[in-house]
Amino acid sequence: MTASLMALFLAGCGNPSQPAEQDAVTVIPSYEAAGIVAKTLPELVEDLGAGAVTSEALTQAYLDRIALLDRDGPRLQSIISLNPNALPLARASDQRRANGDALGPLDGVPVLLKDNIESLDPMPTTAGSLALKDNITGRDSPLVAGLRAQGAIILGKTNLSQWANFRDSNSMSGWSSVGGQVHNPHMLDRNPCGSSSGSGVAVAASLAAGAVGTETNGSIICPSNVNGIVGFKPTVGLVSQEGIVPISPSQDTAGPMTHTVRGTALMLNAMDPGDEDYTLGLSPDALNGMRIGVMRFAEGSNKDIKEHFAAALAVMEAQGATLVDIDAFEPAAENYQASTLPLLEYEFKDSLNAYLATTPETVTTRTLRELIAFNEAHADQEMPLFGQSIFEESEARGPLTDPQYTGAKAAVRFSTREQGIDRLLAEYDVNLLVAPSGPVAPRIDPVNGDVWPEWAGAGWMAAQAGYPHMTVPMGDVHGIPVGVSFIGSAGDDAAIIAYGYAYEQASQLRPDPHYLASAEERLEISTAMTK
Repeated sequence: MTASLMALFLAGCGNPSQPAEQDAVTVIPSYEAAGIVAKTLPELVEDLGAGAVTSEALTQAYLDRIALLDRDGPRLQSIISLNPNALPLARASDQRRANGDALGPLDGVPVLLKDNIESLDPMPTTAGSLALKDNITGRDSPLVAGLRAQGAIILGKTNLSQWANFRDSNSMSGWSSVGGQVHNPHMLDRNPCGSSSGSGVAVAASLAAGAVGTETNGSIICPSNVNGIVGFKPTVGLVSQEGIVPISPSQDTAGPMTHTVRGTALMLNAMDPGDEDYTLGLSPDALNGMRIGVMRFAEGSNKDIKEHFAAALAVMEAQGATLVDIDAFEPAAENYQASTLPLLEYEFKDSLNAYLATTPETVTTRTLRELIAFNEAHADQEMPLFGQSIFEESEARGPLTDPQYTGAKAAVRFSTREQGIDRLLAEYDVNLLVAPSGPVAPRIDPVNGDVWPEWAGAGWMAAQAGYPHMTVPMGDVHGIPVGVSFIGSAGDDAAIIAYGYAYEQASQLRPDPHYLASAEERLEISTAMTK
């Protein structure tokens, strides 16, 4: 992946893998999830239904854990705000269940929202910027209304890369002026990745049963990958984008982030206004008889990732799948590379201005131009680490009737849809495509910004096409999680979730976080580095 594509890509308790003897880790027991908070979302749904736990007790346990890990201890800084009404809502859920009137499977389950998603709770929707610190809209985005209709408890809002990582070409993933820097719970100095960094970290650290992230180009998949959880980016349009601070209507989508594939399916059932039940197709045999396109051109050169990917492929083959290698791919449109960023910049200016016009009068920055001026006036708080080059480039763009915009949109869609994912599926006669989900997370670097190793994966293609993409953990590299991606065509959401479930059930490789300060706390690393 080129440097420009890499920048664009970032816009936007189960059975842990057993480390080898030489990969022993230093465990800090006080931070390890235990008891009720260590349970997965489906387990909590079962416990709440059986009366084994109350929503109030569960919600309080998460609030206590947030105080221990997010505000203190390792200071993950994954959560920007907590809902002051969370406990009263939990008590109301318990009363419903006591009366036999549960609203749905998620009744009483605490979930977190990325802080670019509106809810009617008394919390601002800031996108990580002080310019929106008073953006308390008093309205639910449709996806939140769906979660609330099932009785889910909105526990709070998660930190994110400011403006969903679409402010500057030299930005730093997981940093916002409102929430500071998010820290990866597996290794605190490692990049939490993507703009949904807070959602990924909070789920990995068991601060909530599940979280909602958003993606334009990698911002659900990448943080799920590096934090060792399941993330699902649906087909664009499946989940309404109303009430979400936008970047690109042609690529934006919200999606669930959880510990397990079944948890993802349960959340999507509530977020998707349709009648699809994404749990019905969850079978350990879903990959049996499937032909899988292996995107060899996207597996990268990292030896450890390639070994994990080979092991994941062996699991799929043992499940009855046929593997078909796809060795090469080049975007079909000649102007593809030059079109990806302008497409987003045009749509960002248009959609953000439209969104800001709907905010309460307490929000005084009503246009992108005014946001740029706000950042300049508050540079010490908003721009201490990087600038706003993408904001400025976007402001210079014209209307969506410009030929450059329509040409860019056509080039990107042609290269990633008709001549991209759809062509690969048809040409190689396969049911789905797989690849690694991303590289091994580098260290957080506040001096140079994001500095990533050679990219692995093809999530950029699914993101730009607007097609479904799921990442499932496939183990870790020296304690840093890595995942495997399942990609399909438009509307293949249920099938992709089912394929991910089958692999997950056969592999069971989700690593639990150990809150290490750095890789040097691992025995095999310290032994090699200290003589």
